[in-house]
Amino acid sequence: MSTSSPALTDWTDRANHAAQSVTALFGRKLLFLPGTHLGAVQWQGRRLAGFTAPWHYWWQAHYVDCLVDTGRRELGNGATPAARFNGPRHPSAGRLASRLVTGVRLRNLLTFVNNYYDDMAWLALATLRLDRLAEDTRRPGRRRNAAVCAALTLQFDAACTDDLGGGAFWSKKRDFKNTPATAPVALFYARTGQQAKAQALLDWLDATLFDAGQGLYLDGVRLDPSGGTLVERAVYTYNQGPVLGALLELGGETNLARATTLVEAVDRKLTLPGSPTLRCEGTGDGGLFTGILCRYLALAAADSRLPDATRATAARLVTGTAEAFWSGRREVAAGEARAAHAGKSIFSVHAAQPAAETYPPGAAVELATQLQAWMTLEAAATVSAAAVPADPNHAT
Repeated sequence: MSTSSPALTDWTDRANHAAQSVTALFGRKLLFLPGTHLGAVQWQGRRLAGFTAPWHYWWQAHYVDCLVDTGRRELGNGATPAARFNGPRHPSAGRLASRLVTGVRLRNLLTFVNNYYDDMAWLALATLRLDRLAEDTRRPGRRRNAAVCAALTLQFDAACTDDLGGGAFWSKKRDFKNTPATAPVALFYARTGQQAKAQALLDWLDATLFDAGQGLYLDGVRLDPSGGTLVERAVYTYNQGPVLGALLELGGETNLARATTLVEAVDRKLTLPGSPTLRCEGTGDGGLFTGILCRYLALAAADSRLPDATRATAARLVTGTAEAFWSGRREVAAGEARAAHAGKSIFSVHAAQPAAETYPPGAAVELATQLQAWMTLEAAATVSAAAVPADPNHAT
């Protein structure tokens, strides 16, 4: 660890610190417009990537989700100004998330629709969670949130066809159906009362892309030029996350058994050798992957319908990865940024490698990797608040 900031031992305090760091270093208004917020895709000291930087719609969706996580903790502490993650003089996390959804629409040329169904599914899931937070805190914005979800539901209905036997297309090219689109769409359907659609998507995933030898879900299946099909056999950490979330959301004996199998396979196949730390998948879009998996592992850890050993395994994976991100962080260096950023942290690309190595002072830091660490710390806070059984296989 390279930091002189106070040693925070409580997961909620650590998650707050991550929220403060990411919003301070990356957050800004869109073109100085009031009532808007966006995350810059890169931070390099005093410089932020501007409006002309590449647009990463789905990174912003996960930024919304992280803010909703923080907002949920604020609600648990009474939702008073004193409970706000960044202090009473700053907006609540929920209000900042709402401004972010507004910023996404403006930056995306006045629409929430884009060419990738997985991107839209992530934003729909985050906006749905934001709407439920707004309901619980009696905040405005629910009509806008409902409009977002309604518009994107039409997109998902168009993406889910009988081509290739079922599933959801990844993009509007409509030549590839994959886990990254099908799983979050299934989870969205499950959370919006469309259980039959959600179950059909999960059953397609299980029949088409589940690798029984590994216990994990493969990337996707595409049409090849000859009219046949080609299975893309890559295994990514984040693909397992929304599948797990959808299985838990739907419940039932078969789905919960699948969820148990999936958690056990993640433990066997997606951790670093001899470590409870999940592997990470680099920069770019891959910079989000492990954080997404941790979000849904935390739900498994808190789910009393699963076997105690499965819950304990999920909790161990989340807290082990979160501990690695936390211990490997570095403080923003003196002279690297404005004085207001003193004490903020940079997190590593890889949980098991120090941030001082992956992001030395002066390096361009990507938003995706910082959201990944924040997500993981929020997941650890969720686990710490749940009554998770002890892990009999890893007693201390």
